[in-house]
Amino acid sequence: MMVRLATWNVNSLKARIGHLTDWLRDAKPDVVMLQEIKCLEEAVPRLELEDLGYNVAAVGQKSYNGVALLSRHPLTVERRALPGDEGDVQARYIEGLVELPAETSDGGGGGAVLRVASIYLPNGNPVDSEKYPYKLAWLDRLRAHVADLLTLEERFVLGGDYNIAPTDEDVYDPVGWRDDALCRLESRLHYRAVINLGLTDAYRAMEPQGPGYSFWDYQAGCWPRDEGLRIDHLLLSPQAADRLKAAGVDRGPRGKDRPSDHTPVWCELDL
Repeated sequence: MMVRLATWNVNSLKARIGHLTDWLRDAKPDVVMLQEIKCLEEAVPRLELEDLGYNVAAVGQKSYNGVALLSRHPLTVERRALPGDEGDVQARYIEGLVELPAETSDGGGGGAVLRVASIYLPNGNPVDSEKYPYKLAWLDRLRAHVADLLTLEERFVLGGDYNIAPTDEDVYDPVGWRDDALCRLESRLHYRAVINLGLTDAYRAMEPQGPGYSFWDYQAGCWPRDEGLRIDHLLLSPQAADRLKAAGVDRGPRGKDRPSDHTPVWCELDL
């Protein structure tokens, strides 16, 4: 069975619910990781999403941040925050287990279980404020958690807006963005420390070259001139990467009226 997963920073679930439901009908992903839902959990438009066959789990925050998981299959929430700092109240992480149909099993018993997480990593700008150390500390916490997850030897996918352009190829203007928190060397090194634990960037595994932009600023001309950044990623454990069959960026939603400044990134696993 081919399982399609996607990550999308919708930049307000309320404002973009029409775009989201249209895309869900067309793309039919099995699992979606959403970021910047910008609403409390009780304000999530569950009826619209459940009518399309999705189970919904969210960690919300009024007007800011917020992450969610959508799944066509049974979903059990495991974590509602990134470990490592009990004082961090920002809604930036949710992790759960997706129970896939029996036909995805390698044999015997029920179906496969896939661990997924939706991540909204701090932006970090301006870099001379407390926001940048918070970003780097968050990446350190993520690295520690990923190290723990890898000991489970499970299939997992960590999708989200990482607010990191990993290399200059992922930025339309590397020189102009060099000192931004999304592209600074220190940011990239912290991100690479997470990857180097043994994760696979799904898009880069299938598309080694080319920009693969997933974000275009709202400033006039950025979208039509294709002045983008690749900052939304699907990171796979070795067990999930072994099943990777396809990956890409769906640019369609970014071209709609009043869109999010991000567009979905997807991958397919043969489970």
